[in-house]
Amino acid sequence: MIPRQKSALRYCVLTAALLFSIGALAQSDDADKNLNKPESPVILPSPVTKNNLLSFYVSPTTSMDFAIDAKSVTVTDDGVVRFALIITSPSGANNISYEGIRCSSGEKKLYAIGQLNGSWSPARRDIWEPIFDHGSNRYHAALAKDYFCESGVVAGKAEVITERLRKKKTLR
Repeated sequence: MIPRQKSALRYCVLTAALLFSIGALAQSDDADKNLNKPESPVILPSPVTKNNLLSFYVSPTTSMDFAIDAKSVTVTDDGVVRFALIITSPSGANNISYEGIRCSSGEKKLYAIGQLNGSWSPARRDIWEPIFDHGSNRYHAALAKDYFCESGVVAGKAEVITERLRKKKTLR
């Protein structure tokens, strides 16, 4: 290659790298815009009722049953899907929680624990934590991947999400 061609090739490679970097930064800014917004105020839902429960599949290795209270599902302005979750053991014991999933960061947050009398107790540790697709907390990954999130954004309004759960029509 002659020196002029080498110079032109270097220029093209550097220009392409610069344009790629600018594009990646723009995408990153779009994905992070919800992370920089203050979180919407938390309004705890009404007590969970069996008539509103929508079950969902988690994995063949769990003996627990998982369901969401359809009336509790909300999508906030800052891109968080909030929901009341009911986990039932084979013996019939229930764990009730009010949680959120932030699609843009792949994180989950516990807001409150449901009580037998229908009231809510605020969570002691209400921080955003990563969602892992294994182990005992795989149900967050199942909700995020199958019903709530698509390409890092919320996949529809609350009504669309609950209808998807009702029909057991997953995103993938």
